[in-house]
Amino acid sequence: MTPTAAERNRPRWRSEDPLLGWVGALCLTALAFFLRRWHLGTPHQFSFDETYYAKDAWSLLQHGYVRGYVEDADKTILNGDLTGLFQDGPSMIVHPEVGKWLIAAGIEVFGMDPEGWRTASAVVGALMVLLMCRFVRRVSGSTAIGLVAGLLLAVDGLQLVLSRLALLDIFLAFFVLCGVHCVVADRQWLRDRLSREGGQGRWLACWRPWLLAGGLAFGLACGTKWSGAYPLAAFGLLAWLWSAGARRAFGQRRPLLRSVVLDGVPAFVALVGVALATYVASWTGWLVHAEVYEEAFSNTQYTSYGGDDPWPSASEPDADGLSEVTQSLRSLWSYHQDVYTFHSHFLDDSSHVYASKPSTWLVMGRPVGVDAQTDIQPGSQGCEAPSGSSCLRQVLLIGNPVVWWGGCLTMVASLLLWIGARDWRHGVAVVGLASTWLPWFLYDDRPIFFFYAITSLPFLVLSTALVAGHLVGTSDVPTPRRTFGVVVAGSFTVLALVAFVWFWPIWTDVLLTKSEWDARIWFQRWI
Repeated sequence: MTPTAAERNRPRWRSEDPLLGWVGALCLTALAFFLRRWHLGTPHQFSFDETYYAKDAWSLLQHGYVRGYVEDADKTILNGDLTGLFQDGPSMIVHPEVGKWLIAAGIEVFGMDPEGWRTASAVVGALMVLLMCRFVRRVSGSTAIGLVAGLLLAVDGLQLVLSRLALLDIFLAFFVLCGVHCVVADRQWLRDRLSREGGQGRWLACWRPWLLAGGLAFGLACGTKWSGAYPLAAFGLLAWLWSAGARRAFGQRRPLLRSVVLDGVPAFVALVGVALATYVASWTGWLVHAEVYEEAFSNTQYTSYGGDDPWPSASEPDADGLSEVTQSLRSLWSYHQDVYTFHSHFLDDSSHVYASKPSTWLVMGRPVGVDAQTDIQPGSQGCEAPSGSSCLRQVLLIGNPVVWWGGCLTMVASLLLWIGARDWRHGVAVVGLASTWLPWFLYDDRPIFFFYAITSLPFLVLSTALVAGHLVGTSDVPTPRRTFGVVVAGSFTVLALVAFVWFWPIWTDVLLTKSEWDARIWFQRWI
């Protein structure tokens, strides 16, 4: 019997046991959360840029906006004294506030200490593993491949360490992955609806629930860091091209023109419009206190780079009769101009010992040390190094070499399979990597860091999982090809697990002798 169009268009993952998929994914998520929660308060200090984001989050909780801090505030907080920390004026923040509000949620529950300000990262990092399992299951059509992808993400060091620090990048990566997942789900939803309606679906574009959810996710990504705008643009374009392809596949006349009118405009509203509304809403705390910022920053050092117009006042309507809300929005726009000037000019001449070029990120050319306690003498802190040697502790922002280097190789295969075989699944991996990595080449004249590549990691993992699926094949019949694929994919996964165990100490501040540390630092640039 010939299958119907709806049956041919039905994603294969829907035919697999959903209970097995969810149970496996939740078990991996629980394991990931345990590993990220383990000794979360160690080291007991502000590590790297935690000094900015944790205190900003605390200020948001206390005042609704970010205020400046007194000198030696870090030491005072670590000593458990939370009084007299704030200055009278606001702080010139240079990143949006979504991630800091999430950090604040952890502080509200667990307190203003290292464990408290890192809790949100641990939760989101574990949820990202769950999302990875479900995302790759949807793209690949296989529960097993989805679980392998989730495992590879769970055992990556960069994802692990960022899940144990109060930095913004783990939240950015999570929301970007959410947004991409929604766009892929919309592709499948649209094709399913078209097949049900005999290939017509003239007004389907008026209601695309997955695109609306994607707009919300991308808005939260941009509300964490502005770099979320690049994958939003890339996958918005890809969603439109997929819509045109779907209409062509179902035999519609002039599919490209139809997709422009029926899909392009509504998709833009659903993705970009909702993302913009979400982004602006994320600044509500700032907007409510806009007059405080105006008073402090109407003539900032950054406006000298090109901000000619003074900030408008939000406290009173202007001569044109604009409302206070409109004035606050204009003030927020002026603030964004200042922040953009800071990022594009003020940082150009600065440097950092751990800064690196984007060209080195995928091969982990220059990791970032966020904490190091060196020269611990034998007999101190449990150090059992031989006489004449010493011990040390370190937290190093570096990935799992098996995951990253293997992902670089499989991404080449994904590019070829996308272009040569027109496999849309590999296109997701390629576009995801391109939109989260290549834009940083525009800013390589300023200090940027390897851990920014955390948003690219899910797409390297997706590529690896898809290539593993190609090697194994879809047939259950034992063949030499299938045996070879199982051996290669299985060996790669085992190697990733072995590397995870090997590098665990330098990701989690474990005490090592100098020789044990040297065995894990494979290259001079890793120091």
